[in-house]
Amino acid sequence: MRILKWRVNVCHWTTRLGQYLNLNCQMFKLTMLSLCYNAFMSPNIILETAMEPVFWIVDHFARYMGPILMGLVLTFSSAGVIIFYLIMIPRYLVYGWHWFLPHFIFGNLLLINVIFNYTMGYLTDPGHPPQIVPEVVSICKRCIAPKPPRAHHCSVCKRCVLRMDHHCPWLNNCVGFYNHRYFFLYMVYMMCGCLYGCFMFYPLFYENFYVGKEVVFHGALYPLNMAYNYWVSKKKSYTLIAVSNGTSIKLTPPPPPTLNLTWTDHLYHHSVIFVFFLGSGCVLALGLLSLWHARLISHAETSIEVHINKNERKRLAKLGQKFVNPYDYGFKRNWQLFLGLTEGRTFWRHILLPSRHKPSGNGLQWETTTFTVDSNFDGVRIL
Repeated sequence: MRILKWRVNVCHWTTRLGQYLNLNCQMFKLTMLSLCYNAFMSPNIILETAMEPVFWIVDHFARYMGPILMGLVLTFSSAGVIIFYLIMIPRYLVYGWHWFLPHFIFGNLLLINVIFNYTMGYLTDPGHPPQIVPEVVSICKRCIAPKPPRAHHCSVCKRCVLRMDHHCPWLNNCVGFYNHRYFFLYMVYMMCGCLYGCFMFYPLFYENFYVGKEVVFHGALYPLNMAYNYWVSKKKSYTLIAVSNGTSIKLTPPPPPTLNLTWTDHLYHHSVIFVFFLGSGCVLALGLLSLWHARLISHAETSIEVHINKNERKRLAKLGQKFVNPYDYGFKRNWQLFLGLTEGRTFWRHILLPSRHKPSGNGLQWETTTFTVDSNFDGVRIL
């Protein structure tokens, strides 16, 4: 007699299903690897491919965002300056001319430099390679034209730019060889102006934000005082009937008192808060951006070259070699070349005061730590 044993804990169809799914997954993976195989595939190529939608948005919409962002810069800057002058001049004029005049001169000097450098950064052409260049390092794949050293193609302007740093939508212009100094000085003077304005505005800001008049809502909740005044003006007095010893007494309490705040008080308060927070935000943002660009200038690099040099350092490190930036002349000399402090120009006259002097060189040929440009020769000679 055959004995049958039932095993309910084993299900053969689930085992076959698992094998079937595993086989199909392996076949799908092998098919995808066969179709997508590329010997030149790398993490950088994958990242660039993933960023293509972002690049497409920049190429098609950055040119339209430029005028909008410029309008925001001009609007907020003008509003901040107007509020500062309308509030601070009457307030500090009472301290006397001996105290007011130095601050007035210093503040206007910062303002003049901000306006000058921003205007010049917008109006000055960053520089573009001509049809014939004396030195060529590569061919631009988009312009299909020779590209001189340190030049790069701008996807927004659709042109190559000499010593391109980046395309600035706030300037609605590329930052390159001829206007890089204006861009950097605008950031520095704007940051200094905002920092100076916040310093002068802080006592008034503290008075309005924390102390001020007797209000119901203090600090950041100050705007609720307008709603409180509106509620009190609409609220009617009510009658309360109280019973005492069998006798009803009608009590009519007065409505809550309204605050003695006019629209002028509200406008004054919001203007002070707006200017202080706007200036604080600009100090933080422009301060970090200025430090980043100052670091690049100190190493004779641009925002594009710093990434190129970083990859080159990694590549040479694997070969046991050390990368040396050929355009790095040292901290002091790099700043002199960037600011154009050559041919007898001085920091006090050409940096602290508005100046339209051009940078050294032509942006087409660059002296390096091993080669120098000879003005009487089309090529280069070894030092």
